[in-house]
Amino acid sequence: MKKLSELLPEYPHIPDITINSIKTNSREIEKGDLFVCIKGVNIDRHDFIADAVERGAVAIITAKDIDNLNVPYIKVANPDALLDELYSRFYDYPQNKLQLIGITGTDGKTSTATIIQSLIGDKRCGYIGTNGYSCHAFKRKTDNTTPAKDKLYRYLSEFVNEGIEYVAMETSSEAFYYHRLDGFKFACGAITNITSEHLNTHKTLENYIACKKQLFRQIDKDGTAILNFDDQHYQDVLDATDKVLTYGRNPQCDLYIAKEDLRPDCSNISFIYQDKTYKVQSPLLGSFNSENLAAAILTLLSLGFTMNEILKNIGQLKISGRMEMIKEGQDFYCLVDYAHTPNGISRLLTFIQSLKNIRRKIVVIGQAGERDPYKRHDVGRIVAENADLAIFTYEDPRNENVSDIIEMMISDIKERDNYRIILDRKEAIEKAIDIAEKGDMVMILGKGSETYQKVKNEVLPFSDIETAKEAIKEKLMRQ
Repeated sequence: MKKLSELLPEYPHIPDITINSIKTNSREIEKGDLFVCIKGVNIDRHDFIADAVERGAVAIITAKDIDNLNVPYIKVANPDALLDELYSRFYDYPQNKLQLIGITGTDGKTSTATIIQSLIGDKRCGYIGTNGYSCHAFKRKTDNTTPAKDKLYRYLSEFVNEGIEYVAMETSSEAFYYHRLDGFKFACGAITNITSEHLNTHKTLENYIACKKQLFRQIDKDGTAILNFDDQHYQDVLDATDKVLTYGRNPQCDLYIAKEDLRPDCSNISFIYQDKTYKVQSPLLGSFNSENLAAAILTLLSLGFTMNEILKNIGQLKISGRMEMIKEGQDFYCLVDYAHTPNGISRLLTFIQSLKNIRRKIVVIGQAGERDPYKRHDVGRIVAENADLAIFTYEDPRNENVSDIIEMMISDIKERDNYRIILDRKEAIEKAIDIAEKGDMVMILGKGSETYQKVKNEVLPFSDIETAKEAIKEKLMRQ
């Protein structure tokens, strides 16, 4: 808690009110909160002042004069511009007490950030991203890959209170687009890859890349950018930073993957760094995870960790909902993964194709509603061309019609006979598992470890992992 006068010392005649928290969403206001009337892309929070007061706001920061208000208000020129300083003062500048590690990219953000936290150890490193925010003391859910500012400052403050030194944070393009990360400086920033994504927000690939590059413009003057030398857009991001280290498969890279033996249960990898070879066995599967691991290792090297410190925890790596094998004693394989972009799905299916002794590939997949529609036909085509059977279903349809989404997914493959449409996701997963035979691989893609479905304006409980486990158990009981 802080006094309002402590938050706004440069403004005269500030009332001596205790503030419990700072909010910009009136629906989240609780008694004792300060409500800041920012202007979003489509919403002006000035329209919700009455709602905020009714819910318990004790003071308002506004850009307008307000009549008939029974709580004090402070008029400022631009409430949005004041936010970072308000949060910093309220939480005692937590961002300055932590080394922030930003991870951006179309695919692999969650994996790379989680690997970094695991290699450092969760007693020293926190994580913020798609899988929530966590450290040794807690693991909690978040609403967005990169949370809104009010939550982000609070999370960082909680990490400081737990003695955390580093935070591996997923920094999405939309977070930069909506200015959620303005005011933050990063000790290091890494990029995994760039393919076309979120064009519903960014409109063009160039705009999307520009938002990704913003991470590197916010690196501390002594910090380093970790770039994927092999990515097709490597040159496009190179001009956003001065100090660069590269990873990939090319010997020109600062750290490169020299050899790789990919197996169904592990990956044996040889990395070369400064002319020395390091052989590791990683429990993470697929060539894309070898690259994510390379990005994480090089990131930590740039922060001053030694290779011995970094490699000692590789055997314990696990990423919830990423290449997660469901094992309930069945004689077929079942994998849950978050892959939802054309590139991510293609790379996963290519890896599965390379494995020996896999009989049929059965894929359950959908595409999110009210999100980038331009990739849907690509996803449908890639799955149909690489799977023995594709089952198309819903995935966070929101207010879109599920049949319309699937119609776009199958637009290029209608002449094929290796797909089915089962609108209900639970039924789709159950059908895939029911028809699976010995040696088959069932892949349930798009949601990973998420525990909800967004249908119309509701958030409904649903887990691909738990649904798959129950379906396998029921099948084994029937047998």
